[in-house]
Amino acid sequence: MKETFAALTIIVIFSLLSCQPVKTEKKPEIFITEMKTNEVISQLTDSLGSESTFRIERGVNQVANLWRESDGTPDDFAQFCKENFAADTARLNMLFSTLERNFEVFDGFFHQMDVELKKPLQLEGDDITPVDLMFGSYNPSAHLGDDLYANKIAFLTALNFPFYSLEEKTELGEKWTRKEWAYARMGDRFITRVPAGIQQQISKTLTEADAYISDYNIYMGNLRNDNGEQLFPDGMKLISHWGLRDELKSNYADSLRGLEKQRMVYGVMKRIIDQTIPQQVINNDKFTWNPLANKLFENNAEVAPTPEPDTRYETFLGNFHAMRRLDSYNTHYPTQLSRAFDATMEIPQKDVETLFKGLLSSPEVKEVAAFIEARLGRKLEPFDIWYNGFKARGGVPEDELTAITSKKYPNPAALEKDLPNILVKLGWTPHKAQEIASLIVVDPSRGAGHAWGATMRNDVSRLRTRIGADGMDYKGYNIAVHEFGHNVEQTITMNDVDFYTLTGVPNTAFTEAVAFLFQKRDLELLGLRNPNPEDEYYLALDNFWSSYEIMGVSLVDIRVWEWLYNNPGATPAQLKEAVMNAAKDVWNTYYADVLGGKDETLLGIYSHMIDYPLYLPNYPMGHLIDFQIGQQVRGKNLADEMDRMYTQGRIIPQLWMKNAVGSGISIEPLLAATKEALEVLNK
Repeated sequence: MKETFAALTIIVIFSLLSCQPVKTEKKPEIFITEMKTNEVISQLTDSLGSESTFRIERGVNQVANLWRESDGTPDDFAQFCKENFAADTARLNMLFSTLERNFEVFDGFFHQMDVELKKPLQLEGDDITPVDLMFGSYNPSAHLGDDLYANKIAFLTALNFPFYSLEEKTELGEKWTRKEWAYARMGDRFITRVPAGIQQQISKTLTEADAYISDYNIYMGNLRNDNGEQLFPDGMKLISHWGLRDELKSNYADSLRGLEKQRMVYGVMKRIIDQTIPQQVINNDKFTWNPLANKLFENNAEVAPTPEPDTRYETFLGNFHAMRRLDSYNTHYPTQLSRAFDATMEIPQKDVETLFKGLLSSPEVKEVAAFIEARLGRKLEPFDIWYNGFKARGGVPEDELTAITSKKYPNPAALEKDLPNILVKLGWTPHKAQEIASLIVVDPSRGAGHAWGATMRNDVSRLRTRIGADGMDYKGYNIAVHEFGHNVEQTITMNDVDFYTLTGVPNTAFTEAVAFLFQKRDLELLGLRNPNPEDEYYLALDNFWSSYEIMGVSLVDIRVWEWLYNNPGATPAQLKEAVMNAAKDVWNTYYADVLGGKDETLLGIYSHMIDYPLYLPNYPMGHLIDFQIGQQVRGKNLADEMDRMYTQGRIIPQLWMKNAVGSGISIEPLLAATKEALEVLNK
């Protein structure tokens, strides 16, 4: 038995935090008056001419909004602006090149420190200790912003590189050159001034949340049904929610007891959501447990269960309060919702919700559900939201797949060695495959697995995955292929994009799209591809049903954050009720007529809600982008198309898509393909 001291430590930490009053930040006072700002703008315009008017007005106002009394007097502010505004093109180009190079140095080496400090928390090894948590939650770059304002580099950047709103980028960006886009991204760098202490506290809170989720495992071999039977093998240890969900999916291939297993996993999930799960069974194999009856046994004797004390929602609430502390420092993006959509995703929240609701309300939902029902030969149940029988592996027993993957990948080194071969199978030349793979390392993960990209050219990205003592099981392999897709995107967009300020993708939905493109080819990479002409139709249905699932979950996440902003003093118990109510409401609106289960709470199970604030909407956007990109690359070389599309770097999403596939992000291509698939397959 392996009991984790860190899990108990985190419970204590959050219990202490919950006793503290909610801290809000006062909006920083503007030190430089409007009169002084206008005076400086007038003097610079008179001196340099009207051709520089826009940059002067935007830059001086940006500096004025960020300048504090500690930075100098109003006259110091005026003198700084006059001396440091780069009016001529040559001087501006030289300044940009210098800033770009040095910001890459800062980003790259601080990232490397962060990776090393978090290794004990994220990689397999000894139990996590309180000291590991202290170091892992430390943010090495927390004081960098303060330092760059203190030495005036931040002001120099803000003065010379204007910030453009999302609306302005949308209106102007299509006509910008690559350098103008690079300049605009430089202008995004200093639009807030968050004190280092707040950044450090946020880092600590998010790291503790990640550690809580990373060690939230259920020993499946210890579960029992009402007859006392064990349905899952000894040693099966699944993380919530990822591992539980994937186990549920895998049992569609089990015609004997698969449905019973699925109902048991579903029962575990419901206990986690409402926090009636016994604390004794979390990451602990000492007890056996009947999750449906919620009966707990130790040495075959029934014992009283102790419910998890709303730790899940305490953790969520801690993230909310941490992110809320940023609000008063963000003039342009004053809430986490606006930061998640307008700033990070760069697609307005209303547009995202319109896409989601459009698909969820489409007539294709009931048509696909009827198709699934006919395949299963039974009425659908709530957990059939994760039906995966559209995929070839839906008909291949998982133990057969695991026999292949465990032999092929007995350890992380074997997977890392095979990465170039995987890339060649996907269309890269041997030389380019080796070049990309040389910048990716494989690490054994405590959690379900993740991909962590570099922030400096020629640094490595990291593929974190679970590989057990008996080798990599199929679930781990499937996740690893997904994460490898992230790594390949991270490597290409870091090293092959022309400007450092443009490295990366428009938002995380675009890296999810690559991960999905890789993941759906997982059997092909094992040499198990079935050359079935109907495959493309099943892939369309699979994408549609996956989008249907995750769009509802995302709406729950959005609604809960809206509720939190309306109820900032909420307790963990109140937040739990809010999450469950939001899940019920979305379920009753879009799912109950299809999957049954009025007032179902299942949409509240996702761990992302707990440790990745407002990340979930990126997944369904990734499905839509993935589908459109998938249509674009069909019949073409995947590697060539990825290079063409992804070397655009981090321009705004809709423009990226227009350049890549000829149209913006839309549900229409997926709906049309779904309709066509049903027509063909129902014949």
